[in-house]
Amino acid sequence: MSAPSDDVRIYSPEHLLTQAATAAEHLGYRILEFYVDEAGNLAKGVTSQIATFHYSPSGGTLRDHNLNIVLYSAKFDLYKGFGKAERDV
Repeated sequence: MSAPSDDVRIYSPEHLLTQAATAAEHLGYRILEFYVDEAGNLAKGVTSQIATFHYSPSGGTLRDHNLNIVLYSAKFDLYKGFGKAERDV
């Protein structure tokens, strides 16, 4: 049995990307699942509740089931910098 920290439903940037690599896609979002606390926030460990989240690789955002932005990180944006002209330095 794997250690609890290896459970990809415990939120971490690495677990988000691991899930996203094989997640089902719906309307441009990758459908992910993470443990949440009583308030529905991403949990730092295993809880009794799992919630569905929507990850947008083209915007680097993770949204809850109501599509409210839960987090944004430029490192999750697959298209960051795409189309910007490189400048000679």
